[in-house]
Amino acid sequence: MIRAENLSYSFPHKELYNKISFTLEDDVHCAFIGTNGTGKSTLVNMILHPEDYLYDGKLIIDVPGQIGYVSQFYAIDEEKEVTVFDYLSEEFVRLQNKINQICEDMGTTDRLEELMEEYQTTLDEFNAIDGDFYESNIRKQLKVAGLAGYEDQLLSSLSGGEFKLVQAIREMMISPKFIIMDEPDVFLDFQHLNALRNLINSHKGTLLVITHNRYLLNHCFNKILHLENTEIQEFDGNYVDYNFALLQMKIEQQELAASDLEEIERNRRIVERLRNSATAIDSATRGRSLHARVSLLERLEARKTKSPFVDIKQPDIQLHTEGPLEDQTVLHAEDYSVAFDRQIMEHVSFSIQAGEKVAIVGPNGTGKTTLLRDIIRGENPAIHLGENVKTAYLSQMHGEVFDEKATVLKNFEDAGFDTDAQVIGYLKTYGFEEELIYSPVGNLSGGEKNLLQLAKISRTDANLLLLDEPTSHLDTYSQLALEDAIEKYNGTVLMVSHDFYTVANCMDYVLLTEDKGLRKVSMRKFRKMIYADHFDKDYLEYEQKKKDLENRIAFALQAGKYEDAKKLCDNLEQLLLDNGGKNK
Repeated sequence: MIRAENLSYSFPHKELYNKISFTLEDDVHCAFIGTNGTGKSTLVNMILHPEDYLYDGKLIIDVPGQIGYVSQFYAIDEEKEVTVFDYLSEEFVRLQNKINQICEDMGTTDRLEELMEEYQTTLDEFNAIDGDFYESNIRKQLKVAGLAGYEDQLLSSLSGGEFKLVQAIREMMISPKFIIMDEPDVFLDFQHLNALRNLINSHKGTLLVITHNRYLLNHCFNKILHLENTEIQEFDGNYVDYNFALLQMKIEQQELAASDLEEIERNRRIVERLRNSATAIDSATRGRSLHARVSLLERLEARKTKSPFVDIKQPDIQLHTEGPLEDQTVLHAEDYSVAFDRQIMEHVSFSIQAGEKVAIVGPNGTGKTTLLRDIIRGENPAIHLGENVKTAYLSQMHGEVFDEKATVLKNFEDAGFDTDAQVIGYLKTYGFEEELIYSPVGNLSGGEKNLLQLAKISRTDANLLLLDEPTSHLDTYSQLALEDAIEKYNGTVLMVSHDFYTVANCMDYVLLTEDKGLRKVSMRKFRKMIYADHFDKDYLEYEQKKKDLENRIAFALQAGKYEDAKKLCDNLEQLLLDNGGKNK
């Protein structure tokens, strides 16, 4: 169990937590959510290394054994020639060797009491991680992760997604009681993402997972921790139910706010009349009445404060071009090939027309990012851009785009602004407070760096956007804002993505990587492929009904029709109840 009581912590330039309290009970699978830059990773580091932080309040960590940790970043040591099995069994073999060594030492020393104690401690460690059965457990976990038969493969031969899954397996085996994962889904293709889902759902201990991935959020967790604006909220239940609870709260708050606004306006008129009257007739009675009304008005104004978990402002992502292209081929590839240690793409040809929004989808390591880079570099003779095409590129690797040692402000010197104040005002629309603008880019979270790239891209006036995993690290609110911006964009988009939701919500069609080529797939067919492989047969219909009700509720709230919104909310609740337990 982990418990925080009135925990407060601040950076020199920013308050992160203000007397937050929460409890992580044994054996829960908890999703840790919140907008980019709220301090989720910092809180995780505080749990892992509390001695490194000067905080107020209490942080109680009562976890048997060590806390496992899966970082959002990974690095394969290609020079270390070790198999997957050897990597996964490393801790078990270490403990076995230690036990054997202690037994040998017992025959040659008089420190028997000390060695017996050490032997029992080590044996307890070995038994706590089910050491007697580690070989069969490794094979079971690899099978769950879709990696059956990978035991003898070299670690260096794995793709990034495969290595992430192996990392997760390792931590689950050696730290079975409590594991923290920080965005383990970043850059995973859908096949590997589904394997991660299976691993999470099969784990018997406690999990705390920072994630913005809507697929995992909807299918893996029975507790939610939501950090927002220095406050934290805990919810015992799944993500779908949590969002429904927030929606109910939003309807209630907006109805109260509308009523308060009417009352505020009425009292404002009364105060104005009393002020005029008090000026014309110097009356102590009228003065007291005026003071009372002013106090009431102040109280009503204070009530307008919204819950930090309900009314979260999305970044205002604006993608536009003043030179949209019409009725022409924007991009054409003819007999494109690429190879590294093996052939990745071979004899690929495709064309993209002006205004089309196209996603390249496929497993890791099939050349998607390489293709985007070849397009932006303009040096490959197989790739041709149309006349007057102006490109902009969003990279997975933020260091390719920004000088991470320089401030955010410094990185926007070439973005076409006349003054620093203009830069500051512009970036505030993307959710960047002024103190962050004077910070080095390297201090930003992964999601903040992606937003920063989008903010800079929107200043280029490009009519062809090349986006490489643009939703990676973005919180769900920013993902939705990006989807909306892409839909409204009047140019052409070629996007590499593993985010099924973003692809389904704003792309026209998909280029699917298979057999070293690209196959054009309609969005309708792509949706059916995904749902057939990873969801129950009725899930597509359920999702469509759910989205329709949510849209109708949003329209009702915009129109101030609160009773209609409540009735629609009842319908949504029934839909959720009818589908409870499915697809989880």
